[in-house]
Amino acid sequence: MTFRSLALFCGSSMGKDKRYAQVAHEFGTRCAEEQVTLYYGGGCVGLMGVAADAALAKGGKVIGIAPDFFAKGTILSLSITELILVKTMSERKQQLESLADAFVVLPGSLGTMDEFFEVLTNTQLGLHQKPVVLLNAYGYYDGLLSQIARFRDEGFLHPAHHDLLLTAASVEELFSLLHHLKKGSFCSIYDKKNTAL
Repeated sequence: MTFRSLALFCGSSMGKDKRYAQVAHEFGTRCAEEQVTLYYGGGCVGLMGVAADAALAKGGKVIGIAPDFFAKGTILSLSITELILVKTMSERKQQLESLADAFVVLPGSLGTMDEFFEVLTNTQLGLHQKPVVLLNAYGYYDGLLSQIARFRDEGFLHPAHHDLLLTAASVEELFSLLHHLKKGSFCSIYDKKNTAL
């Protein structure tokens, strides 16, 4: 796999279904096993904390990027490889977008959707050419995917831009997708789809 780093967007809560935490743990573990640097929001809570801790437990490299108004030790992890503090949430998103080779979205809520839609829109606009993968664990994002398909079907989203979003149903499928989607190959897919702009 030529993707050497992944940015993770996911919940700062655990959610009601314990399987989501299992997916986050599996994702963090797999990042370490694949020697992929994990960039994320720096949290020690929720699915973010589970993924980070799992990667660290396997000797992985975990870099958090967070606004400095979050409290260290209560919300922010003190045990990760590196914690980069910025001034605003917007700066955090810009840093994550700049540093990571690809983006992975696990279950989350409003903040996760903010990050997800910004990075996907920036793909559409040609501001980067990096894959965005929605990990639809246990159908969590079925409704979202249905709505995005409706954007396309109702004529508000070009089919080529709809297809820029990649999906996987499991961590295994996610990493299999990334293994087959070499770093340069997404750019060629992107270039074809971007003719719709």
